[in-house]
Amino acid sequence: MPANSAKILEMCRLALPHCTFAPSTSFYWSPRNKTIHFDLSALNKAEGQMALLHEVGHAILNHSTYTFDAELVSLEAAAWYKATEKAKDWSIAIDAEHIEDCLDTYRDWLYARSTCPTCSVNAPQPTRSQYKCINCGTTWSVSPSRFCRPYRMQSRAKKIPSQQSETVFS
Repeated sequence: MPANSAKILEMCRLALPHCTFAPSTSFYWSPRNKTIHFDLSALNKAEGQMALLHEVGHAILNHSTYTFDAELVSLEAAAWYKATEKAKDWSIAIDAEHIEDCLDTYRDWLYARSTCPTCSVNAPQPTRSQYKCINCGTTWSVSPSRFCRPYRMQSRAKKIPSQQSETVFS
């Protein structure tokens, strides 16, 4: 049975007095203005409470930006680890399978972005918006957004990476 939504929100606010908590339609951490956005209607369910604790994890760890896609996966795992620590402190259950399901979405995203469009080998990311295959030499660009489908555009000419908007973690 999930904890009382008002109680868990109050515990989070007390633990992070330097952060703002803002009702939203989704859960995410905005490092620019130190705000945890949360879906109030979802807080009465275990998944919503776990999502809130995950965003609290980002805030406690002061996650602000990342350069490479693998870094984002690492930040997400760290936020979940911190969320499980806080959950134990507050006697709130966090389902390990739920955490793995969430992390799998990031792993799948990373796998899709890093797969060479020519030979299907997974490649390293030498710049924020490019991958280069060590097998066949193909270079491809990816969007700096983690919210869009992982399109892979083969590079024909050197491109200037687009300006990045605010980094948010979810």
